[in-house]
Amino acid sequence: MGDSTLAQLQTQIDELKHQLGIQQDVQAIRKLHFTYGYFMDKFMFDEIVDLFDEHATLYFLNGIFRGKAGARRLYGSASGLRGPSRGMLFEHILSQDVIDISEDRRRAWGRFRCSLQAAIHDSKRDAPPSIPRQFIEAGIYENEYVKVDGVWKIKTFNYRITFQARPEEGIPAAAGLLMVSDYPGTYPDLPRGPDELRESPAVWPETFVMPFHYVHPVTGRKLP
Repeated sequence: MGDSTLAQLQTQIDELKHQLGIQQDVQAIRKLHFTYGYFMDKFMFDEIVDLFDEHATLYFLNGIFRGKAGARRLYGSASGLRGPSRGMLFEHILSQDVIDISEDRRRAWGRFRCSLQAAIHDSKRDAPPSIPRQFIEAGIYENEYVKVDGVWKIKTFNYRITFQARPEEGIPAAAGLLMVSDYPGTYPDLPRGPDELRESPAVWPETFVMPFHYVHPVTGRKLP
């Protein structure tokens, strides 16, 4: 076997190792984001904050939160819930993921769909008044992730709610949000407020296209 053949084989091995590493990164990102959903199910807010990079940026409603300090304010349990609570159902179903890894395997981007089923059992008398007795929600995540010391973390968290609706009324009757609302100010004037305000994202019955982090998979053109 000549030197050129050995070199070709080594090149192929290196490429296969790189592609295997990318697939391992994809699975790590899926695990990271799906774990976020499982933590949200049970109001595990401290554990959620640990998923974020120290310099993360979080976009939610009309607010922009910066760093882990901002993440702690966003997940600061304004409802008073922290950890599993009897009679509280808050099931996040995360799916339809599209994940891309940078060539150097240090950054990644993921698009996910969220479907939420929430309810308060009739026997629960101490439920937070801000949470409806039952509602459903749908939304889209477009996140960025960063690898720090070999561990993937959430760098940019961007979740847009498509709709919230009461099942007994149906989605066609839904208008606006049920258990959350735009922030009227910023931190520190608002203790749990964002660092900055932005334009309020549209919700049903308005429509929007959550910007795609990737190009058209066939034509290669940038998506609108």
